[in-house]
Amino acid sequence: QDYFGVCSEVMIKDNVVVVYEVLEEMLDNGFPLATESNILKELIKPPTILRTVVNTITGSTNVGDQLPTGQLSVVPWRRTGVKYTNNEAYFDVIEEIDAIIDKSGSTITAEIQGVIDACVKLTGMPDLTLSFMNPRLLDDVSFHPCVRFKRWESERILSFIPPDGNFRLLSYHVSAQNLVAIPVYVKHNISFRDSSSLGRFEITVGPKQTMGKTVEGVMVTSQMPKGVLNMTLTPSQGTHIFDPVTKLLSWDVGKINPQKLPSLKGSVSLQAGTSKPDENPTINLQFKIQQLAISGLKVNRLDMYGEKYKPFKGIKYMTKAGKFQVRT
Repeated sequence: QDYFGVCSEVMIKDNVVVVYEVLEEMLDNGFPLATESNILKELIKPPTILRTVVNTITGSTNVGDQLPTGQLSVVPWRRTGVKYTNNEAYFDVIEEIDAIIDKSGSTITAEIQGVIDACVKLTGMPDLTLSFMNPRLLDDVSFHPCVRFKRWESERILSFIPPDGNFRLLSYHVSAQNLVAIPVYVKHNISFRDSSSLGRFEITVGPKQTMGKTVEGVMVTSQMPKGVLNMTLTPSQGTHIFDPVTKLLSWDVGKINPQKLPSLKGSVSLQAGTSKPDENPTINLQFKIQQLAISGLKVNRLDMYGEKYKPFKGIKYMTKAGKFQVRT
């Protein structure tokens, strides 16, 4: 993605030589060697239309003439002599929550997979430290090679000389032992009667533990039992589609307004003469919450040493649903 913008079969076919060259650099005799995109871009120039034309005519390749400056320093992931007019460092804390909620609304399992992605455009060789309000939350942490592990072990502070551009600083995992907060709930009433070919379907979605933040981009999907012929439903907001062939119900809710909770109500028609379905469908949820890390992780401060200028710093939080399932 860093090289070509998108990663697709067509893209790989069109740039098969460049892909091969990049993999050749990344793997040295089967071992990972250069994995930083800013170093790779110095070794193998990203394809442009002009470069492709020149290569076709002259038979040359995208391999650079010089060895990257970073490879010769003690910081092999950062190229030397980086200069920017605007010095900026942005960090995105993104958490995905996976959960299974049972019929009564109790949590069966819940865990959080989190990452901190960085985009650092700073001149020279800045040395950054990032500290958290509550670093004990993080377990099972995996770091970018630039992080000084000893310092993290002793002080729970991230100290690093960052690569140039975009990179993933760390990924972490918060398991169910820490009692993961569940940000949304679903009230449901789905019933099928034995003798009748009609059933009831009612669901309402609402916010639960969101620290006052808005839940948005809500999408509800549910795989209906085989015996369902059709559904006649009315949403209080958003749009819904039921596909009678695949039996998949999708409801695009949008934003949740806590004063007027979104609901979807109506009837289900079943095939005549068939017995009622053995089990109720499960409900899958997608959602996003801006400016909230559901684990409660908070960055305390970001400091820079080794350079004289004052950088612009920004930190954003986001929570989204991974595999979030409610049983009915």
